Amino acid sequence: MMKSIVAGLAGTALLATAAFAQTPPATTDKAPTAATATTTSASDQWRVSKMSGVKVYNEANENIGSINDLLMDKSGNIKIAVIGVGGFLGMGEHLVAVPYEKLKFVNEAVAYSGTGATNPPGRPAATTTTGAATGTDKTATTTTSSASKWYPDHAVFNASKDELKNMPEFKYSE
Repeated sequence: MMKSIVAGLAGTALLATAAFAQTPPATTDKAPTAATATTTSASDQWRVSKMSGVKVYNEANENIGSINDLLMDKSGNIKIAVIGVGGFLGMGEHLVAVPYEKLKFVNEAVAYSGTGATNPPGRPAATTTTGAATGTDKTATTTTSSASKWYPDHAVFNASKDELKNMPEFKYSE
């Protein structure tokens, strides 16, 4: 037993000596490459990690789903948005893939049309009124969004919920 321990230690010492004895690679006359960094302020950019869950509305301000995923090509350009339609808490949800460039992102809250001056649940008090209101008893309000948010308030896609549900279901390949 003692012989095997001594042999193991001797082998380790020989390997360590060989590693230290290697010559470093030859240096070239090229200037060292400096690490590049972008600015620390990215006020006009959104975090992709925050895009999941962003609500998607149609042109009539009807909630038609939410973004589940963004797919990009090998050069890093986002090409497809996977939108979840229907379902409840992720159960029974129909996933569809739409071209990313067909989505229009909006930083302001969705214009809400309803009776009286109440806002939908979870929305802050209104700060401006848009021209989308029709009739005397309906109001359309828009809320201001925080400039420090790292994601848009919502996306707009020109389709109805039924049109999205009738699209072929998107499935991730294994």
